Amino acid sequence: MRMTSAIARLIERERVCRVATAGRRGMPHLVPVCQVVAGGKIYFASGNDGRKVLNLAENPRVAVTVDLYSEDWTHLRGVMVQGRARLIGRGTAFRRIRALLYRKYPQYAREAALDPSDSMVVEVVPTRVFAWGLEPSRRH
Repeated sequence: MRMTSAIARLIERERVCRVATAGRRGMPHLVPVCQVVAGGKIYFASGNDGRKVLNLAENPRVAVTVDLYSEDWTHLRGVMVQGRARLIGRGTAFRRIRALLYRKYPQYAREAALDPSDSMVVEVVPTRVFAWGLEPSRRH
């Protein structure tokens, strides 16, 4: 499933998204993360012992949401992407996404540096995309 360019732009433009995971026991875990979009996929990073990474190691299904609230509800916009996650702990892909995160969030390098010794990059491959306020919602 490919994200439309409008959906990819919304996710990339926003500074924070919400990521939902669940381990094998099914307990939901929902947290904000800083994300980038590249090649039709969503990426974020985490400590390699973070709950979201531990959950994704057990269950790669993930949901990512970006929403823009307005008191005028005719201007509500957002997207939820459901997909499968791949954990990237080192190598070229890790370094490439780290560079994108550092470019978008300059404070990342000094406040929460990403190193293969203690960090993971999470790649989200969309399988379903639901949007509101951008274009007609699609179910795939």
